[in-house]
Amino acid sequence: MANPSIHDGLRIFIEHLVCVTPPALFRRNSIPPATRSRRIFTRLTVSAHIFSETTDTVTYGGGDGNRLITRLLKKGRINSAMGRLGLGLAVGCAVASCAIAAVMVGRRVRSRRRWWKVVRAFEEFEEAASTPVGRLRQVVDAMAVEMHAGLASEGGSKLKMLLTFVDKLPDGSESGIYYALHVGGTDFRILRIQLGGQRSILGHDVERKPIPQDLMTTTSEEFFDFLALSLKDFVERKGNNLQLTQVRGKDLGFTFSFPVKQTSVSSGTLIKWTKGFAIDDMVEQDVVECLQKALSRTGLDMNVAALVNDSVGTLAVGHFYDKDTVVAVVIGTGTNACYLERADAVIKCQGLLTASGGMVINMEWGNFWSSHLPRTSYDIDLDAESQNPNDQGFEKMISGMYLGDIVRRVICKMFLVSDIFGPFSSKLSTRFVLSTPLMAAMHEDNSPDLSEVAKILEDTLDIYDAPLKLRKLVVKVCDVVTRRAARLAAAGIVGILKKIGRDGTGGITSGRVKGVKGDKLRRTVVAVEGGLYTSYTIFREYLNEAVAEILGDEIAPYVILKVMEDGSGIGAAMLAASHSARNVDTVQVL
Repeated sequence: MANPSIHDGLRIFIEHLVCVTPPALFRRNSIPPATRSRRIFTRLTVSAHIFSETTDTVTYGGGDGNRLITRLLKKGRINSAMGRLGLGLAVGCAVASCAIAAVMVGRRVRSRRRWWKVVRAFEEFEEAASTPVGRLRQVVDAMAVEMHAGLASEGGSKLKMLLTFVDKLPDGSESGIYYALHVGGTDFRILRIQLGGQRSILGHDVERKPIPQDLMTTTSEEFFDFLALSLKDFVERKGNNLQLTQVRGKDLGFTFSFPVKQTSVSSGTLIKWTKGFAIDDMVEQDVVECLQKALSRTGLDMNVAALVNDSVGTLAVGHFYDKDTVVAVVIGTGTNACYLERADAVIKCQGLLTASGGMVINMEWGNFWSSHLPRTSYDIDLDAESQNPNDQGFEKMISGMYLGDIVRRVICKMFLVSDIFGPFSSKLSTRFVLSTPLMAAMHEDNSPDLSEVAKILEDTLDIYDAPLKLRKLVVKVCDVVTRRAARLAAAGIVGILKKIGRDGTGGITSGRVKGVKGDKLRRTVVAVEGGLYTSYTIFREYLNEAVAEILGDEIAPYVILKVMEDGSGIGAAMLAASHSARNVDTVQVL
């Protein structure tokens, strides 16, 4: 066997270094940089020693050269030279390794600094948006105070506290066939229900139709003629072959989801158009009168018995099934609330008399505001860029229209404070590009690698290959936004209960039934409608939890939140039923 050459020795040196060094030593994040450098240096030294041992006898040239080398080996000089060469190689490699490790450590430190900027931006938002129970109770008190102020005088509060002139809610005894018409946007719905008494619905038909674009800017006569003809066609097709003469005098509930100043349970003037409508000759006109005339022109003898909005319709459905329902809340794309108030508490309308002694009040609570609300810089920017700045402040913090955009704004800020996640996506600057349903999908992603979050970030915001830690942080942002919205909505609900004395805080309207041994607590039902509550499980759980937390263990079991459906349709028909067959107005203003 030939003697090994210096090249062979170097090869053995490298092979040994590779063989004795575990792969984990070169993997990022597996071993601290300082430990990695120390271990690499140790392995280099051992390999250099093997290299020096390998080169004890070398073939270098021939003849006299070999004999010279042999003499030097005997004297120990070549071995010493080779040892020094090996040691030099080891030191050189160690120095290079230390330099590489230093670079890696530097990069790691800079990466951590950039990441901590992102984390700090999130933590600042989380702190500003916090909703401890103490703050929620302050919001409860503020809501009750604003309600009192809104009932005392027009313009006395951010809450409009509008009279609906609905003094009698359905109680389940209603029977017969009733219709409802819901106009709320680019589509409208027609409904037919058959009530059978004993809180039962025997039949229910519904049809949705689009409103032609040209009719959104036409004359009031053309617009309402279209609605009336559509209703007539529905009656003929869904009426089980009834002749039009057989539906004569049938009562109709009319849900008109535009700003209206109501003047009676079945009349109200349009304040302004929204949602893309611009029928100029309708403004300040009685919408019920316009519909009634159109029905007459089409030969359909029906009576508009009730003009309602979504929240009042929800309250009607709730009260139909459960007489203890006194509050209704809608939390969907928008939000609103209404409740049953004592007529004598409406101070701004002195002399208000009702047959029942009560009156449903439309709060328009989306416009509620208080300094106790946890407003962040993102909320301020969203409001400033909206179509209605300094308006609907409560709605912008709790409704489905805005939650997704708040999340987008926080993610945008995280990308602006650090480049750790790659280049900035222009989609992050696009308002409302991230919808609340998409936000909810990310929030409720239970996959181990948050694959749904990654997909939505990529498809919606052009954020590609988002690392897992970023996906986890995005889910946390969704959680903070959702939790704040749900808990503030809960505080609003308890604020209403406080105003009507159903929160158990004491006094003559303490939520207790007087005259009963032990002052038995009264049962209170809150009807809740809207996709944010009915379809978003985490939101619903946070809201229910907050209501119980604010009320406390003694009162919470007596407050029940019930999901309702289609208050704007079925509720309107039920209100038509409860206000039909009465020849006199049961609401008077003396």
